[in-house]
Amino acid sequence: MTDIRLLARTLDDAVRAASAIPQLSSSTPLTLDEAYAVQRAGVELRRERSDDVVGVKLGFTSKAKAEQMGVSDVIIGYLTGSMAVGDGGAFNLGKAVHPRIEPEVAFRLGRDIDPAAPAADLTDAVDGVAPAMEIIDSRYRDFKFSLEDVVADNTSACGFVIGEWLPPQQVRDRFDLSAQPVRLSVDGHDEASGSTRDILGDPWQALPAVVRMAAQYGHPLAAGSVLLAGAATAAIPLRPGTVRADVGELGSVSVRVVDGGSDV
Repeated sequence: MTDIRLLARTLDDAVRAASAIPQLSSSTPLTLDEAYAVQRAGVELRRERSDDVVGVKLGFTSKAKAEQMGVSDVIIGYLTGSMAVGDGGAFNLGKAVHPRIEPEVAFRLGRDIDPAAPAADLTDAVDGVAPAMEIIDSRYRDFKFSLEDVVADNTSACGFVIGEWLPPQQVRDRFDLSAQPVRLSVDGHDEASGSTRDILGDPWQALPAVVRMAAQYGHPLAAGSVLLAGAATAAIPLRPGTVRADVGELGSVSVRVVDGGSDV
């Protein structure tokens, strides 16, 4: 019988120590449902340390990435308070194993949503849209993992940065969110480029995907929650410097990456 709590603790220890571990699948075959159970148990360990859930994130929203992993659906993970980095704030490389960063679009919920309700719809519940970046950090050796491994590891969630929130109606009136050019740069040098169309064809499509996945796997959708819609470019390895994401007319967001040891 799979010891869900033990696997969750193994991953949690790896997060806290910023140390790489063997892939769970190398010794413990997991079903997808068991992987999500490990993910839930891991977030409960965080809650016991008062690191509360503040949102959710989607993964594999890029068709190319999904095909690369051999999957046909998105995955969902938790965001917790300790993962938040202020716009222009600092992220310490010493707190991660092998972190990478990617530009995203973020949504914010203005009211509670019960994802299990038959008519659950996030469209009218969203009260903010913003440019964002997600820092991902697989805790597995060599950044290699199966679908079940990455789900158990909370979809490699590590950190997130949110830019200025805009009212959703203003976004709809001013520009097409599905056709915004995206640029990721480090110290002013372009590192990756893409389009918001790479996020499920249209970032707004992340909303029904979040509802469906949250209902299936028990993720809460409370007022104030941040929803990360998925990456608009390939992720790049983090190194010291200032990383900036420009998401067309939606705006920009930045983070300073420092290498000052685990206590910074």
